[in-house]
Amino acid sequence: MNSDYRIRRATIEDAPIIARHRATMFSDMGDVSGDEAARLENASFVYIRQMMAERRYLGWLVERQGEVVAGAGLTISQLLPRPGAIDGGAQALIVNVYCEPEHRRRGLARALMKAMLDWCKRERMAKVVLHASPDGRALYENLGFVQTNEMRWRG
Repeated sequence: MNSDYRIRRATIEDAPIIARHRATMFSDMGDVSGDEAARLENASFVYIRQMMAERRYLGWLVERQGEVVAGAGLTISQLLPRPGAIDGGAQALIVNVYCEPEHRRRGLARALMKAMLDWCKRERMAKVVLHASPDGRALYENLGFVQTNEMRWRG
């Protein structure tokens, strides 16, 4: 990431751009389109704004010349005591890693990930997880993430 870009923490006023990035991310992956993407953006805005107010969602944004061009966030939840985290603790789920297309392949996602992982270390998160898209998998593996045994019920 070059010096034209800077990372900052998101504020509750950034909820609209975070919601837009989230909907666009799912649209880019082919998971939503058209009206469904707009509905996802609106629903995400309400949820993200509430979670930010409760400090259960923390975001980091990349700006260039005052414009937000990338972002990522964490949702925080509590863990039950378990092997590897006998005292329980907090889990950070990394979400919404997104870069505007014209700013991709410049190290922005890596810089965002490093900023969030540094925060997780400082805050002593007991567990840090994410769901990787095919495009993001190589980056996450390079940062030390490994596949686990998680399964998802599609009921």
